[in-house]
Amino acid sequence: MKASPPREDRIRGPRLRQSRIAELVRDQGRVSVESLAARFGASHETIRRDLSALAENGILQKVHGGAKLPRLREEDPFHQRMDHQSAAKRIVAGKLAQRISPGETLFLNTGTTTVIAAEVLSEIDRLTVLTNSYRVARTFTQKARQAEVFLVGGRFDGDNGETLGPMAIADIQRFHADHAILTVAAVDAKQGAMDANFEEAQVARSMIEQADNLIILADSSKFDRRAAFAVCPLERINCLLSDSPPEGALLDRLERLSVAF
Repeated sequence: MKASPPREDRIRGPRLRQSRIAELVRDQGRVSVESLAARFGASHETIRRDLSALAENGILQKVHGGAKLPRLREEDPFHQRMDHQSAAKRIVAGKLAQRISPGETLFLNTGTTTVIAAEVLSEIDRLTVLTNSYRVARTFTQKARQAEVFLVGGRFDGDNGETLGPMAIADIQRFHADHAILTVAAVDAKQGAMDANFEEAQVARSMIEQADNLIILADSSKFDRRAAFAVCPLERINCLLSDSPPEGALLDRLERLSVAF
């Protein structure tokens, strides 16, 4: 017999109820109107109004009979993302530098976090860097000591400054790295690491296949949200670096899988 959800019918007022509904969607990924009505002692119509209000603010996506986490399908222009969570990204970059040794070979994909990380990693001697990001490649060639840098070919995307497509993937498959260091758009307890761009997700997956160790870089704003395209399940991640530790279901899952963070 299926257990009934815990009652929270003491929560009064739409703002408090909607805040709690948002938490439930982040924790569970998907909720139903019926279960929410039972949990909060509210009518189905009241819950539907709550879901509509949350959907208008981009907190969730309404579906038939309930709601789920929204999927990120595109990101802001690169220069805008460089300013977002910049302090958090520098914390992530500092943590990454402590895990990389001189002489290692690294894949780095395209992203604002990996560009910032490249500035820190360029202080480590004798790295071999394989990337599809011209900004990452330029940082290493300008600042690094004895770094050997390979920029993979492919179709060039000017905004993100990256190469993509079958040629990029074919180039990646010619190499093998100690670490794949990847930034992603979203990390979720159930769906793992995800990206908002199909071709970027393809490049990331190819880098993962050619590396011994996978390090995901994600500031805490990317936790408990979903994007359109899968990069890898949590089981494949060896280390998840962020400015602050994950919480809730994501933390529980990472601990069960012995993912370092």
